[in-house]
Amino acid sequence: MSEPYIGEIQIFGFNFAPKNWAQCAGQLLPISQNTALFSLLGTQYGGDGRVTFALPNLQDNAACNQGQGLGLTARTIGEAFGEPNVTLTDPEMPQHQHALTVFAQNDTSKRSSSPAAGYGLASPASSQAFAPNGSNLTGFAPGLIGTAGGGLPHSNQQPYLAMNFCIALQGIFPSFG
Repeated sequence: MSEPYIGEIQIFGFNFAPKNWAQCAGQLLPISQNTALFSLLGTQYGGDGRVTFALPNLQDNAACNQGQGLGLTARTIGEAFGEPNVTLTDPEMPQHQHALTVFAQNDTSKRSSSPAAGYGLASPASSQAFAPNGSNLTGFAPGLIGTAGGGLPHSNQQPYLAMNFCIALQGIFPSFG
């Protein structure tokens, strides 16, 4: 392997950082012992900028390129964004309906709570199940089907493969131009 650039990040298939590399786990490093790397990273990943600076933290995070792709939000180096869990609220969901049309069985001898072919559903004793419109094909009453979801968050993560991201602590200082 050729000598890396200081601050270069590579992915390794083993679970440790090679010599002169560190895992990208957000750890704080002393500036006094890593001046070249600090001059490149600064405090964009954390640290106080006087005594310490932080390495990027790719634990439980997916990497993203800097800049702004077509139709996307601009992203700067060191910016963390996204949520592992999301609770969707009613205003966030597109307006939609859950319509169900059933046959209103007027012959009470053919009504059943578990109908066989040709039978219809029985209306619950405590409420009117069907919207009144006088047709044999009618929809359920608007309040018959309740809300769902319970307001709990759901996982919002893409599929992952855990890998070992490491950053070069020593190497060639990158030149500009």
